[in-house]
Amino acid sequence: MRILITGGAGFIGSNLALRLLEKKYEITVLDNLSQQIHGDKPEKSELYLTIKDKVRFILGTVTSREDWKKALQEVDVIVHLAAETGTGQSMYEIEKYVNTNINGTAIMWDILANEKHKVKKVVVAASRAIYGEGKYYCKEHKEVYPTEREIKNLENKDFEVKCPICNKNVELLGTTEDSKIHPTSVYGLTKDVQEKMSLLIGQSLNIPVVTYRYQNVYGPGQSLKNPYTGILSIFSTRIKNNNDINIFEDGKESRDFIYISDVVEATILGIEKEEANYQSFNVGTGINISVLAVAEILKKLYKSEVTIKISGNFRLGDIRHNFADISKIEKLLGYKPKYSFEKGMEEFVKWVNKQPIEKDDYENSILEMKEKGLYK
Repeated sequence: MRILITGGAGFIGSNLALRLLEKKYEITVLDNLSQQIHGDKPEKSELYLTIKDKVRFILGTVTSREDWKKALQEVDVIVHLAAETGTGQSMYEIEKYVNTNINGTAIMWDILANEKHKVKKVVVAASRAIYGEGKYYCKEHKEVYPTEREIKNLENKDFEVKCPICNKNVELLGTTEDSKIHPTSVYGLTKDVQEKMSLLIGQSLNIPVVTYRYQNVYGPGQSLKNPYTGILSIFSTRIKNNNDINIFEDGKESRDFIYISDVVEATILGIEKEEANYQSFNVGTGINISVLAVAEILKKLYKSEVTIKISGNFRLGDIRHNFADISKIEKLLGYKPKYSFEKGMEEFVKWVNKQPIEKDDYENSILEMKEKGLYK
């Protein structure tokens, strides 16, 4: 089987490519080697070097029809991972996010609809960001889907999520695939459109589509250069530069962190299993970890003396909590994550300790958001 991975030199893509090569698949990678991910000398990026000369590599972009046509030659399956992924950055780099995530996907489907090809399945990387705040429980109104938190509450250091009906604090529940879709960032909006477009057109063209709503993916190989996404990497680069860690809100905000090899195995199930066709799946652990706990664990594992500062600041578009209910993917595809957060963090830190210390651009990313009025 011949598989095209867009964004295949990125974090998830390169790990997926290597695992598929072990399974004797033929791999094509289309990637633009973005400086934000791969640095000033992308041709020397560790992620790129892991796949160099092992795959058919095309330096190009999903926003180019010609690059897509070149990449799609003799391909049986597309795994579409290429995307702009920074939630905060998406709130001011709007055209870039829409162009890459929506228009790039539209070009793919336009080619599949109107030109000859051999594609038999498309797997699309969606995101947990499409849920916005996700599912909560209100004592009075039961299951509810809160809207974006009000700025006046955040400014008063009230970071809790409220019932959209009675405005009382609510309790977090695991988000199921049939939960309300209401993204709170441009990034989440683009991923929602991308997913819906793919499922709709896949049905009309009789090309099976599988979409994966990845939670917060981490592990060895994650870009330590990108200050816009991936808090484990951002915190690690801060620590390695002996800079204090700045935590937004009150530190109790939480996410579902899923180890890279578990994400790869889940994605392969979507490629290989017919039961996955025309379905959307959460990919996570089903456990939420607070951002403060993440910082404390990293500080301990690095044996660092940096200060953890809980700033009370917040970013517009950020959600408070999210974790996945993974019962659907467990039942239909037999997926079960193998890595606990503790085990995954140990592997991640072990890898970071072997890497050169990257320049810490975190403060510049915060300054950009302040200038746009998105960081309070």
